[in-house]
Amino acid sequence: MKNYIKPNWPAPKNVKAYTTKRTGGVSQPPYDSFNFSLITGDNQDAVLTNRKILSQELNLPQEPSWLKQIHSNIVLSLGKNTQPDGTILAIPTTNHIPILDMTADTADAAFTTNTGVVCAVLTADCVPILVCDQDGTIVAAIHAGWKGIATGVIAATIKAMNINPSKLLAWLGPAIGPNAYVVKHDVYEIFLKQNPENKSAFVKYNDGFLANTYLLATLSLNHAGVTKIYGGEYCTYTQKDLFYSFRRDGEKTGRMANLIWMEG
Repeated sequence: MKNYIKPNWPAPKNVKAYTTKRTGGVSQPPYDSFNFSLITGDNQDAVLTNRKILSQELNLPQEPSWLKQIHSNIVLSLGKNTQPDGTILAIPTTNHIPILDMTADTADAAFTTNTGVVCAVLTADCVPILVCDQDGTIVAAIHAGWKGIATGVIAATIKAMNINPSKLLAWLGPAIGPNAYVVKHDVYEIFLKQNPENKSAFVKYNDGFLANTYLLATLSLNHAGVTKIYGGEYCTYTQKDLFYSFRRDGEKTGRMANLIWMEG
């Protein structure tokens, strides 16, 4: 499992969670090699092959519910639907089947109380947050860049899960580190107006600031009542051999997959 990161957190045994590295797939440079996004310019067949490799190596119970991510605070509730052929596909509880990006639902977070349903978000600098409860009855995946955090995607997800937040565990996956993420003054002002505590996540740097999105995510989780928080030790920007980074490489780069589900 050298191409995957398994969260180091005290999740229940029935909860399975992984983040991919950039190695282990078939995509060619500059997407080499384990890219999961169909909208970055990579060869579609290569991406679909990578997704097959992912499903086989992790023995996924079904195809992950890929989202159309737009840096929003939209949260998708995933139910189950048994098709005539017997396969189980993740679907919104009130909508149609999303499998590939071209039919995926627009959202930046997803949660489920159903076993065998795989929540997934794609990242290349933004903070992926995987969430579960201590009893293993609910899981969620959150795509939390600075825009998503600012618009409240974390709080919206915790609220939508409708469970006592003190029972929740959160793991922060690979994201751009606090010594590599330079933002302008307007970003600093947005967060400072929202919560004075957010000031601690910024360090003055030339004409802007170095932003600690791990800390911003942690503060947002804390504000939502979640205090059992793990991870946050990687840097996608500086660890080039392990991760994709939009800030480092621009539009022509891949995306890592961050997955969580419950076994039946």
